[in-house]
Amino acid sequence: MNEGEVNIIKKTGLTDIEFEVLLPNVKYPFSVYPSGFQPATFYLNKLKKLKNSDKPFEFIVNRMMPNGNLLFDTNMIVTLEDYEILESAENGFDVNVRIQLKQYRDYGNKRINLKAATKTDSSTSTSKTATKAVVEQKRPTTGKETPKTHTVKSGETLWAIAKKYLGDGSKYTELAKINNISNPNVIRAGQVIKLG
Repeated sequence: MNEGEVNIIKKTGLTDIEFEVLLPNVKYPFSVYPSGFQPATFYLNKLKKLKNSDKPFEFIVNRMMPNGNLLFDTNMIVTLEDYEILESAENGFDVNVRIQLKQYRDYGNKRINLKAATKTDSSTSTSKTATKAVVEQKRPTTGKETPKTHTVKSGETLWAIAKKYLGDGSKYTELAKINNISNPNVIRAGQVIKLG
């Protein structure tokens, strides 16, 4: 091919994410507890459910300046591949956990609709039938319109609400302005958020 080197572009592989987190068993002044303090066992149970559910989930990391401005974010669908509890006397009562995630891509079959077309030959006055295949990729439609408000549930973030209803989590700042929320990182369960 052109008597030289070629570069074949391939689709990128799935991203692997590994990180370590501290799960405190005591309240610390440097931490924020919007839904109230929970011990390490609360989060270990959540990790266990995610591991055993065999279902993908949304993984969001917001990197913020001290003044609340967003630096950049990570937002992807992942599966929990594994987690390991790292116990050490240096951690006191707290627990360190190493977590391994893998990016998830949806997959499935394509739907093919076949339609028959009829063709008439005028010279012989006979009817000939030809089969024509039409290939369509269909996206599932919910038929639902976007609501005007959303009532916050426990554990939800403004970022996740913007992603769900506006299709882009970074639009959380627009929701904060519309709803006069001074700190977009702090919303409470039961709060009604205007979406537009």
